[in-house]
Amino acid sequence: MLATGDQYTEEFSFSQEDVQAFAEVSGDHNPIHLDDAVAAETVYKKPILHGMLGASVFSRIIGMKFPGEGTVYLNQTLQFKRPMYPSDAYRAELTILEVEERRKRARIETKIVQVADGKPVLVGEAYVMNKSKL
Repeated sequence: MLATGDQYTEEFSFSQEDVQAFAEVSGDHNPIHLDDAVAAETVYKKPILHGMLGASVFSRIIGMKFPGEGTVYLNQTLQFKRPMYPSDAYRAELTILEVEERRKRARIETKIVQVADGKPVLVGEAYVMNKSKL
């Protein structure tokens, strides 16, 4: 059973091929994500990840690892602090903020930091339900 204060971390990255696949699935073909020449003319200077692709790591972690299988999302807030780039190394950091044992629900701080400098790129909070792990 998970308790307030429990933490989970995992390093990950996304490739430009992942960005292309996300564009196909989502229908978001914004050239800031896909075209080197267009991205070079922006403040970012190179293609950036779709924000929701970066945030999708939370779905995988919450649904499969922490709390794990059987977890259902009820809510997720997101604040995009800095751009994420293909092939850069990131670390997802999740912390249980509160467990509602009777209702089998939990609030979880969700954060992604860039491994190179430790600065947050995405922060938020998830509210989840899991009948067997909370």
